Order: sequence, then C-alpha cells, then structure tokens
Amino acid sequence: MTSPTVVVAMSGGVDSSVSVALLKEQGYRVIGMMLRLWSETGKENENRCCTVDAMNTARYIAGQLDIPFYAIDARQTFYERIVVRTFIDGYAQGVTPNPCLQCNRHIRFGLLLQHALALGADYLATGHYARLEHASDGKVRLLRGLDDHKDQSYVLHVLNQEQLQHALFPVGGISKSEVRALAQRFNLPVARRPDSQDLCFLAGDDYRNFLQRHAPHVSVPGPIVNIHGEVLGEHSGLPHYTIGQRKGLGIAAPQALYVLAKDPARNALIVGYREALGRTALLAENVNWIAGQAPSAPRRALVKIRYKARDAWGTVTPLEGNRVHVRFDEPLRDITPGQAAVFYEGEVCLGGGIITKSDA
Repeated sequence: MTSPTVVVAMSGGVDSSVSVALLKEQGYRVIGMMLRLWSETGKENENRCCTVDAMNTARYIAGQLDIPFYAIDARQTFYERIVVRTFIDGYAQGVTPNPCLQCNRHIRFGLLLQHALALGADYLATGHYARLEHASDGKVRLLRGLDDHKDQSYVLHVLNQEQLQHALFPVGGISKSEVRALAQRFNLPVARRPDSQDLCFLAGDDYRNFLQRHAPHVSVPGPIVNIHGEVLGEHSGLPHYTIGQRKGLGIAAPQALYVLAKDPARNALIVGYREALGRTALLAENVNWIAGQAPSAPRRALVKIRYKARDAWGTVTPLEGNRVHVRFDEPLRDITPGQAAVFYEGEVCLGGGIITKSDA
C-alpha cells in the first residue's frame, strides 16, 4: 500500500523543519516546498522569512532529511493580495489589518495547496500550532494548539472544510520546548533559531515607516477631537495610532487621554478618558464558519478579538450578508476594526470574521 504524500510548507524555521522530520518518521512520503514572497528592493535579506539564507537553510534541511524540495515564486500574488489589498488598503480605510489571515487563506492554503495537489499530494502540512479532529459526520474540526502560549488557531479560522480536509499540523499537539528538543534529536541546525514576531514583509522595520515609503497618502495629518467634537490637537496620520493608545498623543489634559476611535471620513482621531474605552458589542463581516454553515440561532461562545487577546464570553448572533453581531458579558477596551473576532467552544474554533465597528 502506497504511503500518503504530504507537502510541507517549509520556511527554514524550527517548526516546519520538525514537521518534516516527524512526518517522515510517521511513514509519509514528504515533499518540501517553500514560497518566495515579496520583499522591498534592497531588503531581500532582512525579511522575517523567505530570505535567501532561509531558503538555503530549508533546502539544506530537505537534503539532510532526504526529501525533494521545490521553491515557488509567489511574489506577485503576495504583493497584490497581502501587501496592497490587505495592508495598505486597510490602513487607507482607517482600520488595523491583519495580513496573516489573508496569507493563510490565499497564499498558504490557496496557492501553495494548489501546487501541492498538482504534485499529487494528499495533504499540505504547516508548522502552525493548531490541531485537527475528524468527526463522525466527515467534518474536520479545528482545535487550539496544545501549547496555549503558541496557539495559532486564531489565524487559521479563515480555512474552510475543503482546505482542512487536506491539512496537517504536525507540531500542534506538542509544546514549543518539545519542538526544539525534537529538532536537537533529529540533529537539525535550526533547533535554537529564534521565532519571527513581526510581519514578514516589514523586514524588522516599523510599519509606519513602511507606509510612509509605499503609501504616504494614508498618513495625512488631521484633527484630534474629543467625544464632543472639540479639537484638542493634531495627529500625524491615523495609521500611527491604535485603539486604547495613551502615550504619544502630544496633547495636554487634566487626565490621561486614550484613543477611542478613528473617523476616516473626517480624518479625525477621537480621544477620551479611560472610562470611555469599554465597548460591549461589535459587528463583524466576511464570517467563515468552519463547519460550513452559520448557527441557526444565537449562541454563547468564547471570543478572541486579537491574536494575543484573552478569551471573552459573549453571545454571537448570525446576521444576513455573512455578518455577525457579538455582545460581550463585560466591556472590552481594545475592539479594533480590521482585526478578527474569532469564536470558540472550549478547544474548538468555530470560525470568525473581520471586525467592522464596535457599539459606539
């Protein structure tokens, strides 16, 4: 009987490298594949992933583990779908985008999965910290990674059943420390390689500098106003601020002021006192329900409004047009349009959507 074939999305990092070694050990026929993503001219060796050095490392590890290795040129698709459409356009609309969501949907489990299937592979594996469970009804459920500190189900909530049927997450059931120990056991040269934290295409730079170089039109100065519409000062561009920010506003007040909201139509930054920060509800659109259909009635769920945010209890009500309304039990301070609201039932990720606005 022929062993299943799996393409592993390699990055030259420890998680994907250990994924290759584990799958080979488990008897899969493994193929390594790496995406060449867009980089700013002159910064090709500074990106957080997909540098020439990372490509060479991935190729070396593929040779060490005796698997085929392919490099796929995804620069144009990545630039058009991620850098421009998601990142720059998001900030131009006054929201704070999360490009990793669209990268997983369109690049890893879109373009890369297509290449994997074209090679005759049964699965695409990545080094994400998440788990899969195959239910008796044939559906695949997405579960949180076993390591709470590394769980990445939040950025995988965009995947549908067809994509999940072909997905594998080999390190999702172990901790990061165990992954590094396995890298040492397999004698991989990346055992101590540090994790990347920033968006890969920023090359370690501040996102505001990136926007200034590539889209100066999105950082136009404008008024800082309070909730009554009174002008208190001038901001340097809406993308330079985040909801809940206190420092760096450049205005004096009897009490500390916080960013409450952004008004792109007026190019205004709205500020107020701390007690005005809390919001008890949000609207989200482009919702993906991992089971394939929305619940028929409102349901209680744990909701995460940012990748590193704590879970918050709320009631999720499906609306027409692939939208939801979420009402929280307690006010949250940093509901941010452009980020995702992701819903959980215990360990199971139900799905999520992009926040469009809060209740104020």
